[in-house]
Amino acid sequence: MLYPFKFKPVFKDKIWGGQKIKTVLGKDFAPLPNCGEIWVVSGVKGNETVIENGFLAGNNLAEITEVYMDELLGESIHNKFGEEFPILVKFIDAADDLSIQVHPDDKLAKKRHNSLGKTEMWYVMDADKGAKLITGFEKDMDKETYLQHLEDKTLMDILHTEEVHEGDVFYQPAGRVHAIGKGVLLAEIQQSSDVTYRIYDYDRKDSEGNTRELHTEQALDAIDFKAYPEYKTKYEDKLNETSPVVESPYFNTNLLHLDAPFSKDYEELDSFVIHTCVEGRYALLYNDGEKVMLQKGEAVLIPAVTGKVTMIPDGKVKILESFMNLDDNTEVKSEIQ
Repeated sequence: MLYPFKFKPVFKDKIWGGQKIKTVLGKDFAPLPNCGEIWVVSGVKGNETVIENGFLAGNNLAEITEVYMDELLGESIHNKFGEEFPILVKFIDAADDLSIQVHPDDKLAKKRHNSLGKTEMWYVMDADKGAKLITGFEKDMDKETYLQHLEDKTLMDILHTEEVHEGDVFYQPAGRVHAIGKGVLLAEIQQSSDVTYRIYDYDRKDSEGNTRELHTEQALDAIDFKAYPEYKTKYEDKLNETSPVVESPYFNTNLLHLDAPFSKDYEELDSFVIHTCVEGRYALLYNDGEKVMLQKGEAVLIPAVTGKVTMIPDGKVKILESFMNLDDNTEVKSEIQ
């Protein structure tokens, strides 16, 4: 019988990475000097996460997706995505500003890279005082004006910046120009894609004195030049309830803020579920008493064939509950114990 999977993280050294993955999340990434990301649920080719618990330990996510198919994914998701696991979960630590970038949508990514597009959401876990991020434009833009600002190195004049705090959420659809700012640690839920068009990198040089590649022409066809009245995602943080945060064609994410045992019945949900722990620690009970322990900076993949699970928090815990709902009428039952 399938069971909830924990994975060994994939560590990514980045020019802008820092130490919070070690100091805040407790992950030892030696010998990397500056770990910018850990991928905790990934089926991306070459970056597959490996199971660390249970009888399937040692197998990676791509391998179990190929073998267990709809039992793992859900029937409708397997029919749509085949043996490709459609969601990627990361934790990102920005000790310096990330490059300003944009991601293509499904159509453009398929045409150019034979890949899914890259829509994502950010949940801010920790932010230094005054930390900011970039998301979208301040006003509607056109290609010519945008390119002029890019050439004049005044791109920041037309981009929207937000000061961020713990608990803030930003939904970043494919096409939206964005960048995580210095001093931000966040959890990212995204489509399973590693396609990024780098627009501007502050003329930074790596340890060998080289600047990083920019993708000016490729980005032009991907950018949404429209400005929007709100960029931060509004949601209600309700204790011991399921609080919807993001509903999209690519993934749904709820927040579970718990200080008491809480059960969810996924029997009717034709989807895998990923729990991403962003605060505290808890035990996840399944299969009539078996359990797996989760803490801040970890995630667990719950197969589609799993029915009822119960979360037993150690104090207060916050969990991002992510799944795909190709049938919008499906209801997930929950109850406090």
